[in-house]
Amino acid sequence: MTVLLVAASLLIGVSLGVLGGGGSILTVPILVYLAGQGTKEAIASSLFVVGVTSLAALVPHAWARRVRWRTGLLFGAFSMAGAYGGGRLAEYVPGPVLLVGFALMMLATAVAMLRRPRHGHGQDRPEPDRAEGDRPEKGGPALAGISARGLAVGAVTGLVGSGGGFLVVPALAVLGGLPMGLAVGTSLLVIAMNSFAGLAGHLTGVTIDWGLALTVTAAAVIGSTAGARLAGRIPQHTLRAAFGWFVVVMGVLVLAQQLPAAVWTHPATWGVLGAGVGSGTTAVIASRARRAPQHP
Repeated sequence: MTVLLVAASLLIGVSLGVLGGGGSILTVPILVYLAGQGTKEAIASSLFVVGVTSLAALVPHAWARRVRWRTGLLFGAFSMAGAYGGGRLAEYVPGPVLLVGFALMMLATAVAMLRRPRHGHGQDRPEPDRAEGDRPEKGGPALAGISARGLAVGAVTGLVGSGGGFLVVPALAVLGGLPMGLAVGTSLLVIAMNSFAGLAGHLTGVTIDWGLALTVTAAAVIGSTAGARLAGRIPQHTLRAAFGWFVVVMGVLVLAQQLPAAVWTHPATWGVLGAGVGSGTTAVIASRARRAPQHP
């Protein structure tokens, strides 16, 4: 079990380093189902793991100049306020409800990953380490928009133990107009800020097994440094599609553990799941068709 836990923790780090997200989506189920932790303890521990791992992954991205510090700090400041509030609120929400909410968020973010991003041109090819980061920051996102989205992303972070990477990356791309490589690097700064703020909210009512948390964190940090080095060299759309389907499977498994059998035998449940899988498949096929070369 220890070997499996360490291997899964390495995957947490690789996901954060390469995609700028996905760490908490893996960490909470790993701590609950592999380490046997309670839901609220796992959520609090995941925030520590993801926060430290994000900082480690941030270093190589910053070295390669794939971080927009001003945009990240501004977004992160508003997110921290939401994350702390979400962490305090989680104390009053039953554990099974948090896990169901977490699973639904996993499925929603998986669909978002499988769709072609608006600023997806950078995903179809490896991105140079320095070219985009060398450009000076111009203007800035609207304060009202970034504050509202920052608070919303932060609240999700604190409530269900998500670092918010798959919410932060699209928000940075839309609000700041950042290419995918810069959005990924900058998101790690925001994720770290969110995670530690959410952790502060959780620590008022949860005790963390620090030995286990540090073990998972150490393995995840190793994975994150490797993932960050690969981030500028691997086509992002391929990684996002593969990880998106993996998250779909994980989300369904978590729901299967939490929802009663009667829900799974109801036709409406399978109708919703079928529609979700169908829309995801359609999005992937449409994305590939758009990327295919057009011949006269």
